Amino acid sequence: MSVHSEIKKITTETLRKMKFDKEKITMLTAYDFTTAKMVDAGGVDSILIGDSAANVMAGHETTLPITLDQMIYHTQCVVRGVERALVVADLPFGTYQSNPEKALESAVRMMKEGGAHAVKIEGGKEIEDSIRKIVNAGIPVCGHLGLTPQSIYQFGTYKVRAKEDAEAEKLISDCKLLEELGCFAVVLEKIPAALAKKASESISIPTIGIGAGPDCDGQVLVYHDMVGMNQGFSPKFLRRYLDLYSEITGAVSQYVKDVKSADFPNDKESY
Repeated sequence: MSVHSEIKKITTETLRKMKFDKEKITMLTAYDFTTAKMVDAGGVDSILIGDSAANVMAGHETTLPITLDQMIYHTQCVVRGVERALVVADLPFGTYQSNPEKALESAVRMMKEGGAHAVKIEGGKEIEDSIRKIVNAGIPVCGHLGLTPQSIYQFGTYKVRAKEDAEAEKLISDCKLLEELGCFAVVLEKIPAALAKKASESISIPTIGIGAGPDCDGQVLVYHDMVGMNQGFSPKFLRRYLDLYSEITGAVSQYVKDVKSADFPNDKESY
């Protein structure tokens, strides 16, 4: 029996119930139809169209250059491949921070044109008005605290966040604020495990960790990192489940060799 016939579509309410039932939540990124189909078939609970598409799909150094139109395109591609998982899409840098009206407009476009089930935005108190505006329009919002890659030039580093007391206290306070504002979940990125545990216990909405230890209510990884398509990126929190870079370059090399030697196509592969 396939995973789809056993389990209904995952919703934001499903994730809340999973936290209540102490069942861990799984999330992976996807940016295209084919990958989304495979990730969904593998049984993941939620698929994130991360603005990390700027890095892994477009080759940018940071997530900042990706546009809302590009994120909508990636989201459209993913949604077509998903039957079961909850699809969450990042609103990219500059589309929600400065102006609640613009934030709502961006979120509406992501839902209407992109087909996302929810949006994710980075920050706490600083973007309170934008979150309130989006949630009040009936759009599910996932928060993101800790290391927020869209603020990389402000931080100046991708190192672990919230090691100091003041930043740790702000993170807990922001977690509670996100819950009060009506967010359905919050991603915690690259913070000490003990702080992530405290944060997870302080709110009733799910926390989804990346580099935030085992006590979050769920985990998220970038698909390309998890299957080993990226070489040279080996943060402490990453577990590689495949070495696709070697597999794929090996297959391409073999194909080149077979064509050059006139071994491919053979009689069976010709009409």
